[in-house]
Amino acid sequence: MKAAIVGASGAVGQEFLRLLAERRFPMDELVLFGSERSAGRKYNFMGRELEVKLLQHNDDFRDIDVAFVSAGGGTSKEFAETITKHGTIMIDNSSAFRMDADVPLVVPECNAADALVRPRGIIANPNCTTIMMVVVLQPLEELSHIRRIHVSSYQSASGAGAAAMAELQEQYRQLVAGEPVTVQKFPHQLAYNVIPQIDVFTDNGYTKEEMKMFNETRKIMHSDVRCSATCVRVSSLRSHSESVWIETEEPISIAAAREAISHAPGCTLVDDPANLVYPMPLDTAGKDDVFVGRIRRDISDDHSLTLWLSGDQIRKGAALNAVQIAEYLVKMGELK
Repeated sequence: MKAAIVGASGAVGQEFLRLLAERRFPMDELVLFGSERSAGRKYNFMGRELEVKLLQHNDDFRDIDVAFVSAGGGTSKEFAETITKHGTIMIDNSSAFRMDADVPLVVPECNAADALVRPRGIIANPNCTTIMMVVVLQPLEELSHIRRIHVSSYQSASGAGAAAMAELQEQYRQLVAGEPVTVQKFPHQLAYNVIPQIDVFTDNGYTKEEMKMFNETRKIMHSDVRCSATCVRVSSLRSHSESVWIETEEPISIAAAREAISHAPGCTLVDDPANLVYPMPLDTAGKDDVFVGRIRRDISDDHSLTLWLSGDQIRKGAALNAVQIAEYLVKMGELK
């Protein structure tokens, strides 16, 4: 099998390199693609030096079986036909195709089989906050249908890319040194701050990020659930966290919720608040699972639970989910 990474020099592209090596993805060859800015760069992969090729409208994807694409929505739209025209399966990390009816939107722990029906040869990777939330909600949905979700996200700098992570670190350095603070990647200074805006605002007062959580959750879970989100940028470096409230058709006991989450794929229960044990970004960075704690009954509604989760945005929120989709396709004989 021959695989490719498009956008190899970005934060998610670099995570793809690490994960494909760590998980021993069963491929014979890996090809890297990038923009004019990154073409020619060289990266070590499992003892071999790989050079980034310039992404072009040609036949470079003729023999490639699967392409992990993380180069932005504009690039995905422009090159989708070039990537897929010879049969390459494109697993796209941008928002370009997520809500297209003929493109499956997949989180393997929830709806892996959707990846088997892909008329355009494209599988979309969901938004990072949505991925982490639905991984945790799926085992609860199996106990009782979830009717409503209220969620506040606490999203790390990594969600805005590698340059944004560097800017946050530079802001702290500048503040300590008494220098003017550089603000380019965020609407405001992020260091020592929280910003209640991720992406642009829409006409209904929600941001595009918040509307993604509404729409993508319904598509992934095949559900009529309604999700109201407030997405906030915080000064953690690469793990997102979320405070989630759910209303279910039938009450779910705390014991049943903990049991379901503790056995759910992709979830780790970390829930001992009496001993100050709960998930935090410092602990979840670099980990594969979504970590869940502070599970409790909502005191305002007998049909509702609240919980807290935290997970690595670059891994499960992006690169890992895409690799897991490809691993499922290998398991089902779609990639060989």
